[in-house]
Amino acid sequence: MVKLVGILNITPDSFSDGGQFVNPEVAIKHATQLFHEGASLVDVGAESTRPNAIPLSDEEEWHRLEPVLRTLLLRYPGKISIDSYHPATIRKAFEIGPVIVNDVTGLNNQEMIDLICHLKAQVIISHLPDMPIQEAHEKQSVSDVKQVRNELIYKARLLEAKGLPRSNIILDPGIGFGKTVEVNKELLKFAKKVPGYDVMIGYSRKRFLGDGRMELAPNLEAGEVAVANGAKYLRVHDVAGHKVLAHRRIKF
Repeated sequence: MVKLVGILNITPDSFSDGGQFVNPEVAIKHATQLFHEGASLVDVGAESTRPNAIPLSDEEEWHRLEPVLRTLLLRYPGKISIDSYHPATIRKAFEIGPVIVNDVTGLNNQEMIDLICHLKAQVIISHLPDMPIQEAHEKQSVSDVKQVRNELIYKARLLEAKGLPRSNIILDPGIGFGKTVEVNKELLKFAKKVPGYDVMIGYSRKRFLGDGRMELAPNLEAGEVAVANGAKYLRVHDVAGHKVLAHRRIKF
């Protein structure tokens, strides 16, 4: 069964829904709606990672996240992931309750690796070349799916060597982060490249889908490809629209 991961951006500047959910009450209401529509998980982020976005300090990030997480982590235990690369944010979140760590920087921080293993946390490792997010957007240096596979497997094995069970690890090839359009399209099929690992594909409304990326049809087409090639999780804005995919059988 494919699991849908609803996106909750509590940011003023995200490319798709910036500013819509910065109010904590509105954000909590939207998360509740995403679960009602069929999300298995909701991924909460406070910093936009779009091209030209301004990075946040961990203090600024926590200021946005805390009022939302204090409700969601108690209301939906085990079903909230945090889109953050700040170890300080993850520590504070775990003081409220367990979270799934979604590190868009691909665990390029040894402190984050050590923390995840210490907490025995569930983690989504999203691929990013070993450079700042904005630099990756500018350079689009990744032109080979094999590079994505090798670097993600390397990070996963670092965690496993430190005692984290493979069942706690989800791999995300990081569509849109430092990749060409051609590689992004090929990464929809990434799950078949890493047998033995659960894979999440995050394609929702991204530029490689073309001018109609805000419409449901091209997003569903991308989801169909991802599911047909073994993706277990789809990270999407429109959970209700993707519910048709939620009961598809994983083929690989």
